[in-house]
Amino acid sequence: MGTAVRENSEYRQRVSRRPGRLEPVPDARSEPSARARPVTLAAAPRVLLLNASYEALTALPARRAVVMLIGGKADVVHDHPTEVVVRSVGTSVKVPSVIRLREYVRIPYHAQIPMTRAALMHRDSHRCGYCNARATTIDHVIPRSRGGAHGWENCVASCAPCNHRKADKLLSELGWELRAPLVAPRGRTWRLVSQLREIGPHWEDYLYLDAA
Repeated sequence: MGTAVRENSEYRQRVSRRPGRLEPVPDARSEPSARARPVTLAAAPRVLLLNASYEALTALPARRAVVMLIGGKADVVHDHPTEVVVRSVGTSVKVPSVIRLREYVRIPYHAQIPMTRAALMHRDSHRCGYCNARATTIDHVIPRSRGGAHGWENCVASCAPCNHRKADKLLSELGWELRAPLVAPRGRTWRLVSQLREIGPHWEDYLYLDAA
């Protein structure tokens, strides 16, 4: 389950765009043909921050990402495909989708990954664990009313019809089986994914979501 793993060394060999500094862009008000979409910093999308080793660290507010780029602490790895632009009195800059630190920082490793809706949906690839339809809910395999725990090994992504049909029954009572074993994911970036509500453009190339 999850997104296929790409080793850092392999990805670095595939990068065709040389990371660069944040560059000012023309003012769309003076260039009607510009495709950039102006927004305020508060409304701009979050930016994925990578370590110097291309390991995903966190999702930054656009303001913090812009400050790091202007201050020379990070480089742009991927621009945002919709060319989101933020403006100050004197300049306009594009908000990137992914940036990378110039210097490596060591991050303490935490083995236990908190289970959140977002992380569980990513673990199960947004597919129902019973019928493989598009998942929209989370189901407890052993219902909580019958002693089931709220954890990785007892929760599964589910479509609404399956969740409704199953109700508080056991799988053995319905003759159902899970499509795959339920396991807790492992890996540094799963902790980041558990805190995200959505994945930005190009982010999945750096989120090594391997639950095995």
